[in-house]
Amino acid sequence: MEQETEITGPTAVKLFVSSSTSDADIFVVLRVFSPDGKEVVFQGAIDPHTPVSQGWLRASHRKLDHELSTTYRPYHTHDRKQLLSPGEIVELDVEMWPTSIVVPAGYRIGLTVRGKDYEYQGPSGGRLSNFKNELKGCGPFLHDDPRDRPREIFAGKTTLHNGPDCASYLLLPIVPART
Repeated sequence: MEQETEITGPTAVKLFVSSSTSDADIFVVLRVFSPDGKEVVFQGAIDPHTPVSQGWLRASHRKLDHELSTTYRPYHTHDRKQLLSPGEIVELDVEMWPTSIVVPAGYRIGLTVRGKDYEYQGPSGGRLSNFKNELKGCGPFLHDDPRDRPREIFAGKTTLHNGPDCASYLLLPIVPART
């Protein structure tokens, strides 16, 4: 960032993806990095290594309610599965958690698009006695149940598409600097 920048409010991502299988899970993570390239994380409600914002969407649940949706808050109906045809490009609108952060000048923001939950690459956040998972940035809330994510569907190759017919974007609520 060339100057100190405040990001406050809801965030969203539009992506165009295809898969080698009939479905795909997309996880998006808004991240901040210091000038030396180290990720800046925060104490979340449970996890001590929480990124700025996260969102996720199963591609087969991409159907929007256009009356309830806004640019910054896509509203998915979840009333029917829209399975993918291998290689078919589909449009995904992914809601992310609202955030409020001031990013200092010289820092970088980044968007990570993954096929699984975010994992902080630094030291462990430990374990709490009543959670089965180690704290790595998502708290105990992981999307890793093999009954819900069978490998034959969710371990396929997912491709991101971008260009004139696939205008992907990250919507950030930038608060103008006071003068």
